[in-house]
Amino acid sequence: MSDAPAPPPERPAAPDVRADDLGDRARRRVRRRLLPFLMLLYVVAFLDRVNVNFAALAMGHDLGFGPREFGFGAGVFFLGYFLFEIPGTLIVERWSARRWMTRILISWGLVAAAMSLVKTPTQFYALRFFLGLAEAGFFPGIIVYLTHWFPAPDRAKAMGLFTVALPISNMLGAPISGLLLGVHWAGLAGWRWLFIIEGAPAVILGVVTFFFLTDRPQAARWLPPDERAWMVDTLAAEAARRPGATAHRFGVALGDRRVWLLSLAYFLVVVPSYGFQLWLPQVVRNGSNLSSLGVSLVVDLAYVFGLPSLLLFGWSSDRSRERRWHAAIPIRMLSSGLCATALLQGHWPAVLLGLILAGAGLNAHLPAFWALPPTFLGGSAAAGSIGLINSIGNLGGFVGPYLVGFLKEGRSSFAPGLVALAIFGALASAMILTLRFPPEASRR
Repeated sequence: MSDAPAPPPERPAAPDVRADDLGDRARRRVRRRLLPFLMLLYVVAFLDRVNVNFAALAMGHDLGFGPREFGFGAGVFFLGYFLFEIPGTLIVERWSARRWMTRILISWGLVAAAMSLVKTPTQFYALRFFLGLAEAGFFPGIIVYLTHWFPAPDRAKAMGLFTVALPISNMLGAPISGLLLGVHWAGLAGWRWLFIIEGAPAVILGVVTFFFLTDRPQAARWLPPDERAWMVDTLAAEAARRPGATAHRFGVALGDRRVWLLSLAYFLVVVPSYGFQLWLPQVVRNGSNLSSLGVSLVVDLAYVFGLPSLLLFGWSSDRSRERRWHAAIPIRMLSSGLCATALLQGHWPAVLLGLILAGAGLNAHLPAFWALPPTFLGGSAAAGSIGLINSIGNLGGFVGPYLVGFLKEGRSSFAPGLVALAIFGALASAMILTLRFPPEASRR
């Protein structure tokens, strides 16, 4: 036996404070650089997508469009949108987000402005279809782009901040559109100016995007070398740890039942989301007989809790690393608000509370929902799955508006259409809760 004293017990290694500080600095710099600009792009995108809801308050009268014509025209956007979703995400993954987003912005801005020339239902349908083609790939492309810059524990929060653009767009778009409907410049009706003025920023921002965005951290000269290296290494290590990390081909996504179930769930929630948004001004007008500006202010109030709700659910989802319930609960809020609005028709204060509940749940599911595909897929498989889910899901954007218009035809109330939308939302919430996903790795 040796008389040598036993070595002291090993002390746990001290955390590398410098590494933690470096990572925090890199992530803060990326957030400050990318998220405000991406939010601005999405504000403009969503405004051009749904401004037809306010234009309809006047153009329907001027052009003789009934509920069916408006519902079909509002929804046909998503048939065009469907066609380029998957190619768009694969282009962002394999080629260049900067160049692809530039193309999208400029083309959709030009088509959005051309909506001011509509005179017949056929022209209305055609331009809405081409607007969908032009914008296809933007939203799922940005989701893929965020995976190139944000580690998994930060993605729901980043998605939350990005999708803050939706309630901001709704809150800004309502009063602006209401005011523009009241103008009559150069012999053109206000609804025509609405399309021209709200389409122009997309073209301008398309040019800015080409010079401002950076495709991946490796090319980010605006990141200091140590922060750039930390970001590249962290994202590479995360990709290597991901379950099925070697299976990056798009075919893997097509063979995963969770991708198809998420596609169906997203379809079910998009039906009430766009049915609600594209008909909301007319639902308010129908129940209140307010002026266009008055309608816009009530619509603004309906969306007032959308912003804090979205941020809260995104923050809570990242903090708890839980995704399913954080997606399902807001969808249930949307469904409940729609149901209350339908059943309380004629009781205006109660209807307003129902609209506010629906507005609070409208987009708050998005951060947690879109954090799900990268938990079980990587590379082109993850990018393709996001495109597939968004592509199939957004077909609900055709079904929702058309369904409400169909059920409103010949009736004085929107209640049947709102109840139908609520049922779709309840099914979406239940489906998401049935799915199972692998746990997310911790940041360290």
